[in-house]
Amino acid sequence: MKLLSWNVNGVRAALGKGLLDWMGTGQADVICLQEVKAAPGDVQHIAWPRGYEVLWNSAEKKGYSGTALLTRRKPLALTKGIGSPAHDAEGRAVTAEFDDCYVVGVYVPNAQPELVRIGFRQEWDRALLAYAKRLEKKKPVLICGDLNVAHEEIDLARPKENVGNPGFSDQERAGFRDYLAAGFVDTFRHFEKGPGHYSWWTYRAGARERNIGWRIDYVMASAALQPRLKRAWIEPHVLGSDHCPVGVELR
Repeated sequence: MKLLSWNVNGVRAALGKGLLDWMGTGQADVICLQEVKAAPGDVQHIAWPRGYEVLWNSAEKKGYSGTALLTRRKPLALTKGIGSPAHDAEGRAVTAEFDDCYVVGVYVPNAQPELVRIGFRQEWDRALLAYAKRLEKKKPVLICGDLNVAHEEIDLARPKENVGNPGFSDQERAGFRDYLAAGFVDTFRHFEKGPGHYSWWTYRAGARERNIGWRIDYVMASAALQPRLKRAWIEPHVLGSDHCPVGVELR
């Protein structure tokens, strides 16, 4: 199974920047999109790649947040949210159940400047992990998407300048470690131990051209899936958003 994930920072904008071409070239079995900022009716005129079934989870607030999942593997079920009403209003999760695993596409809340939303973010982290562990009682889980945290110093270009900032606060990093402690595998780090690999760059000061970035987009896998991991990667050459896609392939 090949899985791709991308925070498109507005699906309508991304459609004008090569999103459909990327989908066609990638030939993934499952594609998870985050920050779509759209409802199904906004893109009903789009001819999505042939063979994909599409699930949208739009935020109640128009033009905000939102996730989508496209699959050409026949799912057993497609569901929205994580069973947490306080968080599900923002359209931050979609789940596909397959015969051998679950795929959960997520757009994790940003803690915001001065960490004004850190409490909401920490509640989300706990709720998502509890949801994933409930699913895991039935079959293994893949969690993919914009997790809005750089786990270690190696995961951002300028760690010292960003200690305590949103995405690199002690609280968010501790929340990420809870997933690792629960047995989830950071699939990219399973294969790549070196620095300089990022998935998000600010639009300011030519950060992307200079590779001054953050790795905040992930595919996390249940420990039971680790023997099936074939490869995991980041696609920094793919433009169209301030994020780039990430992917994983399972045997």
